[in-house]
Amino acid sequence: MPTIARSLLFLLLAAAPAPKNEGPPPAFFETLRAADLRMATIAYRLTTANAALCDRLQPQLGMPIHALTQYGPATRTAAATAFGFESTVGVEAVVPGAPADKAGVRANDSIVAINGTEQPGLPTADAAEGAGARDAAEAVIATAPVGKPVRLTVLRGGQRLPITVQPVTGCRSRFEILLGSGLDATADGAIVQIGERFFEGYTDAEIAVVVSHELAHNILRHRERLDAAKINRGLLAELGRNGRLIRETEDQADLLGIYLLANAGYDPMSAPKFWRQKGGTIDGGLFRSRTHASSKARAEVLEAAAREIAATPTRPIIPPVVATRDVPLR
Repeated sequence: MPTIARSLLFLLLAAAPAPKNEGPPPAFFETLRAADLRMATIAYRLTTANAALCDRLQPQLGMPIHALTQYGPATRTAAATAFGFESTVGVEAVVPGAPADKAGVRANDSIVAINGTEQPGLPTADAAEGAGARDAAEAVIATAPVGKPVRLTVLRGGQRLPITVQPVTGCRSRFEILLGSGLDATADGAIVQIGERFFEGYTDAEIAVVVSHELAHNILRHRERLDAAKINRGLLAELGRNGRLIRETEDQADLLGIYLLANAGYDPMSAPKFWRQKGGTIDGGLFRSRTHASSKARAEVLEAAAREIAATPTRPIIPPVVATRDVPLR
């Protein structure tokens, strides 16, 4: 999660104000853990089922990690208690049935080494707030050789334990819940971020529609291809060539996204259903950006694609749009 998110989430999710000079109640941290686990489970399912569609791969362990320094000073002591931090980097949750789970990794394990790379011990009381330690740990995992075991050393109740995880190969991408952004969703080529409101009343299948669309942007390298084409994504985004090429990438992400869903075992019809039932809320209705098709148009195109997918029993399906990821946008 973004650095400021861990401080901001207290304002969004805490059911009641904490007593003066105390951190958030335990329920706050469990709400946070539950949301991150939902996101991690969806991401693990999509990335591992679609490895054949990706040319940028990484070991997938199925364990979202976080750092004590991501939490603001006012919440750090309570976070350390709730998440069992015995070092700076810890395992927030474990995806059921994923490699980390099978290897015996547990939520609240503290990570002291990854493939021999030492991780920082407990931070000082005045350590600056930031996600650097978490990001560095994730980078060690992401750049490890695919298909090779990942060796962890964890602290659990003061005991140092070696754990070897045999990962599954999956698409390379990070996933975060973007707090304070409502129903926004973005992808920058390396990270997928979706707004916290998706975890308040949306099903996992509905969230997967949004995540698969953003993951498709990363697989198709849309951000770097738009940058190479010198496209303005700011105030001039909807005009002329800017609008045309952004719209092209959005249409491609919709199309590839539904294949990612199907390959991961989700009902592809969940995508057109989502846009028919929730699209007006997501895209702004009459006030939507013209860089995106209307929710009605998206539903119609995706329903036709879903019917074609249903008639193709083999998985994974690699649609032709994947071959466009190296084609310059013009």
